[in-house]
Amino acid sequence: MKPIFVLNGPNLNRLGTREPHVYGTTTLAEVEAMCRQAAGDTPVRFHQTNAEYQLVDWVHEAIDGGAGILINPAGLSFRSIPLLDALKMFPGPIVEIHISNIHRREEIYHHSLVSRAATAVIAGLGPRGYVHGIRALIEMIDGGSP
Repeated sequence: MKPIFVLNGPNLNRLGTREPHVYGTTTLAEVEAMCRQAAGDTPVRFHQTNAEYQLVDWVHEAIDGGAGILINPAGLSFRSIPLLDALKMFPGPIVEIHISNIHRREEIYHHSLVSRAATAVIAGLGPRGYVHGIRALIEMIDGGSP
């Protein structure tokens, strides 16, 4: 069974302490545990990096052996053409996730490049959005429509 890749971008390693009024107090380790529980028997590859090239490399790995991608590109959402180009090569479903509602934030956060490659976008549900993203991906992988 091919895994779901859960990819997290810059500064998400600081969840739990970073701007808790925006992102809450849930840590990335707790997010990972929620994802693994939601995935059940579906394998999960869970990663976080502050480096753009590393996210691109993990997308390449997913292209070669992943069933789906759940990605929180964080600040790279709004400026990373290399990440967008890599995601456009992925043949399976992609769910872009944002913990905060990017559309209620400052203008700079309103236009995600990554959304151009995403099958679906989840924003503003907090860390629980990851659980919904995992479940949606499993449904899409099993033949359900997005």
